[in-house]
Amino acid sequence: MGETFVQKAFGNRIGKKLKVNEIVFLEPDYILTHDNTAAIIKKLDEVKSDIKVKYPDRLVIILDHVIPASSEKTALNHKEIREFVKKQGIKNFYDIGRGICHQVLPEEGFAKPAGIVVGSDSHTCTYGAFSCLGTGIDRTEAAGLWITGQTWFKVPESFKISLKGKFRKGVSAKDLILTIIGDLGADGANYVSVEFHGDSLQHLDIDSRMTIANMGVEMGAKFALFPPDDILKNHFKSRGWDFSIPVAWSDKDAEYSLIKEYELSEIVPCVSKPHAVDKYSSVKDLQGLFFEQYLIGTCTNGRISDIEVTSKILKGKKISANVRLLVLPASSEIYSEASRAGFLADLAEAGATILPPGCGPCLGAHQGVLAPGEKCLSTANRNFKGRMGCKDSEIYLASSETVAASALKGVLTDPREVL
Repeated sequence: MGETFVQKAFGNRIGKKLKVNEIVFLEPDYILTHDNTAAIIKKLDEVKSDIKVKYPDRLVIILDHVIPASSEKTALNHKEIREFVKKQGIKNFYDIGRGICHQVLPEEGFAKPAGIVVGSDSHTCTYGAFSCLGTGIDRTEAAGLWITGQTWFKVPESFKISLKGKFRKGVSAKDLILTIIGDLGADGANYVSVEFHGDSLQHLDIDSRMTIANMGVEMGAKFALFPPDDILKNHFKSRGWDFSIPVAWSDKDAEYSLIKEYELSEIVPCVSKPHAVDKYSSVKDLQGLFFEQYLIGTCTNGRISDIEVTSKILKGKKISANVRLLVLPASSEIYSEASRAGFLADLAEAGATILPPGCGPCLGAHQGVLAPGEKCLSTANRNFKGRMGCKDSEIYLASSETVAASALKGVLTDPREVL
């Protein structure tokens, strides 16, 4: 019996073949933290105030959740992190304005094929778009990793999701992953390594793959992985990076606990209804629903392709009266590219509010918090009760195409009608 990608990647580190459910101890290549670094520092101080990080070069710290600081408390947390970075000699530090951690880390070249990245944020699984084994950990485990450089994993079982065909106009990767989560359920892939296969992968660019991998955790996945194929190779070459593959993609006779197939031409614009990501509905079934606020951005859909398609829909037009449209590029790199291309000017003229690169309203801690009774149509990855700062509001998740078309019309709209 052949091996899955995670078996090969872990086994390559250990130097032997591994079985599913086997426990292994490994040293991740990088450990990501963000604003929660301040809380992790406090955990270290509880043990010993002058403790030293074992591998400073393996830490990646990115301030993104509440930027610029929204309060004295937040500002103090940021100050403590900056002092810690300087004291520990941490080189991979990115201050406010650089962008969202899950966009910045791969932009800086830390997500590599067969690499292992753990982060104190659940959407670290985004790096599976780069054939990198990215997964979330909690703050206590992050503190332990800072000290020891090592953690344990259980070799997960694997699912195989095969993709056929091409998306129809107005349909995108966000619609696909919401469909898959609606199908499998929010716990349908708990501690599973989900692999994406099929000829359709040639039609999924890096932006699309990041959107899909980002939401792997919303069905419980430990990893959400794409192969190190020509799409990834060309991406690396475009950035002047070396493209090396320490281990090959999964064997053809690898064992999977579930195999599913999706025809992309059958995917339709859809939404995730409150208050669970797996509450699937087609846009058609809810067409005409009113939202006070619209959000395009976050680590799921704040990339240049999202901003470009939003500009395409709104250029030369105005968003509907009595609604708010917030747009936040996922990184300073994307912000600059969108600015040079004129996309941000198009959106501002259409009535959108452009926010700085960061998490913004997604977690409900800063910018764009909802009021009781309000509804938001968002490109984010979660719609739990209170997620955007108010437990008496409602969040629906959708693609950038759907959000932009709906902001234009003022109610939930199938983007195929606009495009």
